[in-house]
Amino acid sequence: VQLQASGGGLVQAGGSLRLSCAASGNVARIDDMGWYRQPPGEPREQVASIAASGVPNFADSVKGRFSISRDYAKTTVYLQMDSLKPEDTGVYYCYANFRKRSFSRPETSWGPGTQVTVSS
Repeated sequence: VQLQASGGGLVQAGGSLRLSCAASGNVARIDDMGWYRQPPGEPREQVASIAASGVPNFADSVKGRFSISRDYAKTTVYLQMDSLKPEDTGVYYCYANFRKRSFSRPETSWGPGTQVTVSS
């Protein structure tokens, strides 16, 4: 699975951004998709995920401000980020857990990362 992300940028605190991540490739199925972020000088942390069933999960730091969704084909994931704070600044990486064949072991693919900068 190849992932292509877009939508990062510079925004003032309180603003909004929408990230998207499109998966492509011939695989049996894509399970959960989501986003991690890496703030400057800090380790990568999970932000949000969404199962193939549509059930979302969020880090406590973004609950109530971020939402996540997938398209009908379940190959594109969107992260809507509202009420952004300077501490949301970082490189955002999308990921997808997938299986090449129905009985293959699960694998993870990562997108190249997109910069989100929130100014105070």
